Amino acid sequence: MAEVRHRHASVLGHRVFYREAGPADAPTVVLLHGFPTSSRMFRQLIPALADRFHVIAPDHLGFGQSDTPPADAFDYTFDALTDVTAALLAELGLTRYALYVQDYGAPIGWRLALRQPQAITAIVSQNGNGYDDGFVPDFWAPIWAYAQSPTPSAEADMRAGLTEEAIRWQYLHGVAEPELVDPDTWATDHREISRPGGAEIQLALIRDYATNPPLYPKLHAYFRTSQVPLLAVWGAEDEIFGPEGARAFARDLPHARVQLVPGGGHFLLESHLDTVAGAMRSFLAELPAAA
Repeated sequence: MAEVRHRHASVLGHRVFYREAGPADAPTVVLLHGFPTSSRMFRQLIPALADRFHVIAPDHLGFGQSDTPPADAFDYTFDALTDVTAALLAELGLTRYALYVQDYGAPIGWRLALRQPQAITAIVSQNGNGYDDGFVPDFWAPIWAYAQSPTPSAEADMRAGLTEEAIRWQYLHGVAEPELVDPDTWATDHREISRPGGAEIQLALIRDYATNPPLYPKLHAYFRTSQVPLLAVWGAEDEIFGPEGARAFARDLPHARVQLVPGGGHFLLESHLDTVAGAMRSFLAELPAAA
């Protein structure tokens, strides 16, 4: 079993936590987690990759073991989280890497790619949207409404999404064998985002999510011009980012590999770790050695 190091770095005045494993001279894979979790979501994937790859998995600011400055002291936007992630990767001397993005990790990863396209060797998107096609209307309609008009009523709806039961739903919906999903996942996530000031952090990011779709035309142009190798391995039953979001990548990347996983939901690693790890190892092994 690979050794996983648990480390911190000082980045832009903040203490950022990250997990690291694998040979330092191997091709690097950067894993970017989603809401409402942390790099803990990769606790089993990292050892499954680390024999062949150098793996880095940070906690976004406001999540997990990284600093959580209050929302009135830090501007919680996806641009700002990207600033922190980019600074961490620079601090670690990483100039070429593959990206794994999921949920909130996707808009951070897309910004990294648009800022430094030459750094990206490949992309793995696991239920990380990059097209309007993937947004499931029933889930996203109240979020778009809140971003447009953050009234007290709309905010109450968003706060309901921060409860333990709502987080449990994110982990279990669509999963064919829910008993495979460790209940510590949603209990831990709920406890962490319920720290003092945590709700305000999450509400700020929910409001800012509306800035992501306007970036999609630039993202799609990047796909077309770079033809970056991309694997979309996707829980087919996800009711947040539906399977059309995975298929859409082939519109601009005709060689994209799209793998829909039946019986898998939003947090696919919890129920289909071997499927995702196997797909990634096969996909990444086919990259040119220079990557």
